[in-house]
Amino acid sequence: MAVLLQIRDAHKSYGEQTLLNGAEATLVEDVKVGFVGRNGAGKSTLLKILLDEEELDSGEVIRHPNLRVGYLRQHDPFQPGESALDFLMRDSGQPDWKCGEVAGEFELKGAYLEGPVKELSGGWQTRVKLAALLLHEPNLLLLDEPTNFLDVRTQILLEHFLREYRQACLIVSHDRAFLNATCSHTLELSRGELTMYPGSIDAYLEVVEQERERAERTNAAVVSKQKQLQKFIDKNRANANTASQARSKAKQLERLQTVEVTSDEPSAFIRTPDVEPRHGAAVRCENLAIGYPDHTVATDISLEIEHGERAAIVGDNGQGKTTFLRTLVESLKPKAGTVRWGYHCNIGVYAQHVYTSLPPDLTVQEYLEQNALPGTTTQQILKVAGSMLFRGGAVKKKVPVLSGGERARLCMAGLLLSDHNVLVLDEPGNHLDVDTVEALATALIGYKGTVIFTSHDRHFMKRVATSIIEVRDNRVKNYGTSYDAWLYSVNREIEEGERERNASGSRSKAAPAKPLKQIQHRDERKVRKEISKTEKTIARLDGEKSELNTKLLAETNPEEALRLHNELTRVTGELEAAEGRWCELQEELESAS
Repeated sequence: MAVLLQIRDAHKSYGEQTLLNGAEATLVEDVKVGFVGRNGAGKSTLLKILLDEEELDSGEVIRHPNLRVGYLRQHDPFQPGESALDFLMRDSGQPDWKCGEVAGEFELKGAYLEGPVKELSGGWQTRVKLAALLLHEPNLLLLDEPTNFLDVRTQILLEHFLREYRQACLIVSHDRAFLNATCSHTLELSRGELTMYPGSIDAYLEVVEQERERAERTNAAVVSKQKQLQKFIDKNRANANTASQARSKAKQLERLQTVEVTSDEPSAFIRTPDVEPRHGAAVRCENLAIGYPDHTVATDISLEIEHGERAAIVGDNGQGKTTFLRTLVESLKPKAGTVRWGYHCNIGVYAQHVYTSLPPDLTVQEYLEQNALPGTTTQQILKVAGSMLFRGGAVKKKVPVLSGGERARLCMAGLLLSDHNVLVLDEPGNHLDVDTVEALATALIGYKGTVIFTSHDRHFMKRVATSIIEVRDNRVKNYGTSYDAWLYSVNREIEEGERERNASGSRSKAAPAKPLKQIQHRDERKVRKEISKTEKTIARLDGEKSELNTKLLAETNPEEALRLHNELTRVTGELEAAEGRWCELQEELESAS
């Protein structure tokens, strides 16, 4: 196989921080490589160097003369009013039929191809960018966190594409499940060095752990032997009859050396609340209907979540997972029916509407001390703070100067130090690196209370969930105990091309509906016209929601954060109302066909 790119003796520093220290790696054709490393290790910097956007301090990057790099851009490359098809033609210089053919690989058709691209959600815009990459026919794809903003269905669609793609890829991602599904090799950047392993991320981490354990066992044996030799030397070196033996043992002692156990930065430490196990129903929903004053999201919800369960709420974006969680914790009133919590349930909530209203007069450390269990030591508090990226002087920051992401992490840290016996978590892995997410999963598995949560991270879901509750098609139902079984059903729908028919109401509608019978009546034509108009409204509102989420996470002014939160609530309500109307129109059209 041809070598596409070589990194040789690469050095790169910013001030006192060394990102690359003699790093070396080789990328060859047709091999997909998962690129991993701690936040701040230098992955993004290396990508910029490979793209000629930054230079090495020393060393070199050798490129094959026929190398054609395709980079998944994180910035917005679209022009105002431009359709996805217009962008693809402008960006690639290819004719409309060729752009449409490639776009079809990502289910970009109809209004999603011909409507304004800026009105598409982040996930659909990512598909447009991927189609643009392919039209340039690269032989090396550089993908930087490609699963950002993608729900599980779209992640799986991207996986299917990459598995069939016959060129080389370098994929930066914190999503272990995605890397395992798409990459045959793993490249790690740690302490300035690059290590290439011919295997998946899980296999690589297993080998690293085995090598660490082997080194520790070797060191233990060496230390034990050193003690024996030293004891013999101390006992016999002053004795004329045994002095020569003592000198011989001393030479043996000099030759015995322990091996260095390579370890990365300190691992995240997360402790969950220490609570007493309970039995029976933690929460019971009876004939529940959820939604907003002008729109119902789901009805006829009757289910129980038992004490000690870790219930994962799953479903496509826009189906109503967050609406269901908000109704459970009474931040949103039921439209009908009841939500009943068991006795002595002390509920802790991690959600956007909570972390936008933290007390403004406290520092990070003061807030954690206020929420920690009695008897929690300062050292334990600082460990939890550090696991949430509040290290050194960051614990002295006041709440008003924290960004949205920092407030989210602070809220999570406060929950983990408290005495809540029920945790309701909406996307708890956001703003955490892969190691901290792994530490959080381990902590939740050992937690004796009840967990109700949402997440797009399949590795996290698979590790943590003991039951699956699906929000779909205006219903909420207990899917059973197997997350793998639910994922299998999603994969099957995608593979059979049935997503449009089986996921009515989903914002992720990508393939066109099955051909309908010719409609002659004027009223039915008007229905189809309203469907098209509603789809454009859904795309516009989804784009507004994405933009508001981004602004809210970066906002440090409490008043502006509250305004953004209220605006986000309004847009979310309008979006779910539009999705509900789309469902009604589809049913009306199908009944007429």
